[in-house]
Amino acid sequence: MKLLPGTVKEGKVVISGASLPEGTMVAIYAPESGGPVRLPANLQEELEDAIAEADREEGISAEELFAQLEKYR
Repeated sequence: MKLLPGTVKEGKVVISGASLPEGTMVAIYAPESGGPVRLPANLQEELEDAIAEADREEGISAEELFAQLEKYR
């Protein structure tokens, strides 16, 4: 998985600094202009725990995750 910056031009997403093959499936994150996201305390704690776990590299690789997700296709 890659995180690639892009902008919308003439109704189409234009990715900066990268080229993807025709037909590549992408997910788009579009931030809202309403300011910071506020989470309930329990979700904030869960998010911080997950970030700390990722920083310690205790999770699985992206390849392993995608292989596990294949069973849901």
